[in-house]
Amino acid sequence: MKRINRDLKIRRFRLAGFTLIELLIAVLLAAIVTSAAMGIYIAQHKQLIVQDEVTDMQANIRAAAVELTSKIRMAGYKVPEGIPKLEASNTNPDTITITFDSGGFEDVTVEHPMPQPSSELRCDGHDVSPLQDDDWVFIYDPFTRTGEFFLVTQVQVDASHIQHNTMALSRIYPVGSQVIMMNQFKYYIDNSNPDHPNLIAWTHRTGPQVFAENITDLNFQYVLASGQIVDTFVDEDMVREVVITIDARTDKRDLEFHTDYRTRGLDTRVKVRNLGS
Repeated sequence: MKRINRDLKIRRFRLAGFTLIELLIAVLLAAIVTSAAMGIYIAQHKQLIVQDEVTDMQANIRAAAVELTSKIRMAGYKVPEGIPKLEASNTNPDTITITFDSGGFEDVTVEHPMPQPSSELRCDGHDVSPLQDDDWVFIYDPFTRTGEFFLVTQVQVDASHIQHNTMALSRIYPVGSQVIMMNQFKYYIDNSNPDHPNLIAWTHRTGPQVFAENITDLNFQYVLASGQIVDTFVDEDMVREVVITIDARTDKRDLEFHTDYRTRGLDTRVKVRNLGS
């Protein structure tokens, strides 16, 4: 009989389920585990976002350095006498203008007089086929050692004529003036939107275009043939090396960092090839 009573008590206990205290403990433990898991997830998610921001920033600063390095190396290539090859502006952030011949033409000259500054350029006997409509080219007067860029509107390859109907030249250029496929690049920082400063690359063809985002500062120094390092120069042909400093930041603010943005800086030096030769 005692054994039967004991079995009945055990069965009733089993049928009773969990007590309220046990349920509360279970809920509390579940909440603690969930909270810890969420905390780990949020921390990892924030870290991934920061890492993505840093990766983008590093990619921007590397792209800016590669672009500037490649163009500075070309500064002055086949640029005729009297035409600026490298121009420095100590504007804080600095500005640099680089000019070089792209090498598309060889000895293309004007062979007939121009009646008007708007007249077509008659380069009879010369191959103008590398030139296309809407290209920007340079006309150079070797007698005055001056010239200007202009927009080509039509190329008559068979006749070797170049038209510029929408842009009259500033003057009449004499026979013997050279037509050169010259490039000019200007780089500067656009701070018009303080939250998104950008490195701008300007050319005659494209106008100002964003080349790299979130570039906050650009600085150039110039090593002269004497070894002196200057912020600007008088004679470009005395420049032997350009020291580039680029500063960048992340796109978004990082409120948990000791500064508003994560930042990176990059310094590099470029030897010029075509100046002072």
